[in-house]
Amino acid sequence: MPIDPYILLLLGTVGLAALFPARGTASDVASGASTAAIAFLFFLYGARLSTREAMDGLKHWRLHVTVLACTFVVFPLLGLAARGLVPVLLTHPLYQGLLFLTLVPSTIQSSIAFTSMARGNVPAAICAGSFSSLVGIVITPLLAAAVLGGSGGGFSADSAVKIVLQLLVPFVAGQLLRRWIGGFVTRHKKVLGLVDRGSILLVVYTAFSAGMVQGIWHQVSAVQLGGLLAVEAVLLAVMLLLTWYGAKALRFDREDRIAIQFAGSKKSLAAGLPMASVLFGAHASLAVLPLMLFHQMQLMVCAVIAKRRAHDAEARETEGAAPGPVTASVPAAESRTAVGTGTRSG
Repeated sequence: MPIDPYILLLLGTVGLAALFPARGTASDVASGASTAAIAFLFFLYGARLSTREAMDGLKHWRLHVTVLACTFVVFPLLGLAARGLVPVLLTHPLYQGLLFLTLVPSTIQSSIAFTSMARGNVPAAICAGSFSSLVGIVITPLLAAAVLGGSGGGFSADSAVKIVLQLLVPFVAGQLLRRWIGGFVTRHKKVLGLVDRGSILLVVYTAFSAGMVQGIWHQVSAVQLGGLLAVEAVLLAVMLLLTWYGAKALRFDREDRIAIQFAGSKKSLAAGLPMASVLFGAHASLAVLPLMLFHQMQLMVCAVIAKRRAHDAEARETEGAAPGPVTASVPAAESRTAVGTGTRSG
């Protein structure tokens, strides 16, 4: 399974920060640029998100409630349950990052792509991802205040102010201006997508530079990274099973179950990285590491699952299209009966 090219860019950015971290004045400039980039990112999120389309999707409210429950209830509960793994498998900073990962909203793009590949309910995946992103702007910081603040995460009133100014205000501004700039944003989707990704790379460089300068990375060993990967693999497996069989127990059809599985088991790197930068500040480098690893893991695993679901759908279609032996034999039997009847009557 090939690695997502963007993950390679992120790893390259981490390597650049390790070799050439921003210090002194350069650090101040990078920090200011990162703050502006985060605000611009969420402004674009607001300008892109169609509130009308999201509201139209409310007719399938059971599916959306299920996805939101998986994203913002089940995931955080599993994150809290992992507290018992400290310090056996996870250090406290890595656990903080893992816990933050469970609070992040779902993805939009990859959820849609995998749902489409697996022959699932694509409109539902679009609405579910949009709802999750919209709700996550508010609920992720609130959950962070409740969960991370109570477990030594350093969440404070200053963090809340930063969230409002850097995330919520730009997002609302984008929504308000969507009427006038929505067409421009749609027409230049590819270019603005590059701006999106470039902004996130800047956020990552700034966060990891601060971590290098403060010596945070010397606290992490290869064994600890291995433990983190193992925990994340179990977390992803549990969520994939819960979303699929839970949706089945709730009597959703196959297409809806596919949308629920892919939207309910994912976490957004694009939304999570800027949020972590605001919430964790100089300690964001360790906080975002679990999210970066989980992102690549979910892409690889879900690609395999999507292909399998697509194969199953094709097999079902083939079986449905093939003529059955009973259908073929009935006309033949009727023909023989008719011939026999004609012979006797003659």
